[in-house]
Amino acid sequence: QVQLVESGGGLVQAGGSLRLSCAASGRTFSNYPMGWFRQAPGKEREFVAAISWGGRITAYADSMKGRFTISRDNARNTVYLQMNGLKPEDTAVYYCASPRAPRAALSQSRYDYYYWGQGTQVTVSS
Repeated sequence: QVQLVESGGGLVQAGGSLRLSCAASGRTFSNYPMGWFRQAPGKEREFVAAISWGGRITAYADSMKGRFTISRDNARNTVYLQMNGLKPEDTAVYYCASPRAPRAALSQSRYDYYYWGQGTQVTVSS
C-alpha cells in the first residue's frame, strides 16, 4: 500500500522560509516522479512543483520559480520542497503526490497523480 506523509508545515512570517518533506512507502520510490500541489480555502488545488523519478528534471509553477526548490533523496524515500521568500498568498495546505505508473513523464495536472498525502498546513502572516 502506497503511503505519502507530509511534514514541515507551520506558521511563518512573510519573507521567511520553510522546508516541507514527504516520506513515501509501499513501492520503489526511485521509479516514480513526485509532485507538490497546494490548495487554499475556496480555491482549486494547484500545481507547485514536480521532479522526475531520477531527480534530474524539475518543473515549477510560474509564481514559485526562483522561490521554491523541489528535490528528492531516493535513499531516504523522501521528496522535499524548500520554500523561501514566503508570501501571505502562499498560505495553503500543501500536498505531495505521485502518479500510478513508474517513470511517468512530469505533469503539472493534478489528474495525472494518483497517490496523495494528507497535506500539511502552511500559513504565512503579513
